Amino acid sequence: MSFISSIEDVGEYALLMKKVLTIPDRMSEFMKEFMKGIFFLGVNSIWIVVIISFFIGAVIVLQIALNIDSPMLPRFTVGMVSREIILLEFSSTIMCLILAGKVGSNVASEIGTMRITEQIDALDIMGVNSANYLIFPKIASFVAFMPVLVIFSMFTGLSGGYIICLVLGTPSVETYVYGIQAFFRESFIWYSIFKSMLFGFIIASVAAYFGYTAKGGALEVGQASTNSVVINSVLILVCDLVFTQLALG
Repeated sequence: MSFISSIEDVGEYALLMKKVLTIPDRMSEFMKEFMKGIFFLGVNSIWIVVIISFFIGAVIVLQIALNIDSPMLPRFTVGMVSREIILLEFSSTIMCLILAGKVGSNVASEIGTMRITEQIDALDIMGVNSANYLIFPKIASFVAFMPVLVIFSMFTGLSGGYIICLVLGTPSVETYVYGIQAFFRESFIWYSIFKSMLFGFIIASVAAYFGYTAKGGALEVGQASTNSVVINSVLILVCDLVFTQLALG
């Protein structure tokens, strides 16, 4: 039954996205909701991205410096390996897993609350495409702001490594800076940004689906929020594997 239920959920999600991804009836209202989404989903997430990226970047450099201690490897390897980890995986995949908890639960609970208080039913009665009106601006705003969050994460992650080198001196700051510049490939940044935008779509749309289809009361809204975080985390990891194989394999 759970397998059949999962298949039904996929079908319902696809039908919902068909209603969501249409041209808005009133572009002025869409832009208003879009800008609200930019602020509440994007700008309000910068602080957590900066804090986590800074300390994780410092820990990555510290761990690599402690474990790569061989005369066979040049010390600038620490900076180079740290750069690859931060650019390719942390600033896109791991950060999106964190945002799935913050943004995903926010979207699911907001739309779920509107569903159980019959606000969505009222929009449908008035002839409004409630799915497009409520969900599309959130998806568009979050996907559009993802590159900004990724750039912040990359910069602060590398800065965290710089600070730890400045404090401990192993490796030296000059060696670390040389390492993050050595054999640099600009395509990795675009790869990370594109991947994060894909994950941003998954986070916002899946969370909106669970909120939009919530039934019951406050307990069910909480359950929908939890389910959205769990499913988003699984989908991000699976899509990361597939996308990495297709893009870099």
